[in-house]
Amino acid sequence: MANGRNSGKRGDSGRDSGGFIALPWSVLDCPAYAALSHPARSLLLEIARQFVRDNNGRLLASRAYLAKRGWLSAAVIDRAKHELIAAGFIHETVKGHRPNKASWYAVTWRALDRLPGYDEGTALTFKRGAYQNAPLSPSRGTGTPSIGPSRGTGGLSPVPSSGPMKASFANLSVPSDGHHLEMPSPAPATTH
Repeated sequence: MANGRNSGKRGDSGRDSGGFIALPWSVLDCPAYAALSHPARSLLLEIARQFVRDNNGRLLASRAYLAKRGWLSAAVIDRAKHELIAAGFIHETVKGHRPNKASWYAVTWRALDRLPGYDEGTALTFKRGAYQNAPLSPSRGTGTPSIGPSRGTGGLSPVPSSGPMKASFANLSVPSDGHHLEMPSPAPATTH
């Protein structure tokens, strides 16, 4: 029986064919998402792109996987991944290790699928909707940014902070018999 949305047609003729990412508005509209950097938002889409029915917990964010999708910098991937974990959008289910074991992740707007191979305690530490209660902090810390010069707003002092400089005649850089450029040159030797 057809429902009112597709009027008896198979599929959805209003969009291109193929899979899609179901990203709830609660994710896109929450303050934690608004605070994410652009690389973290992009990585979140790359991770969510991998979800198909029953693999939430086996999603990858490895450099090897992401390189095929245009991600070139391991440092950018790591920063974005740590940002997503801290903000509660993804949860690490398996800790990767060298030489060839990638970490696995789950998105937190979906239930964790019960799959073999998770690290111990993963099911206990996974919190669905963790992004909704994530602590927010600016990327540069919580301090108030300075809007004035680092030395304050007063003008610079015309003398060093320890007072005016004193002349020192103790060790002169000029020899005691005068400067060598001010002395006459010796007469050239003559040959007979």
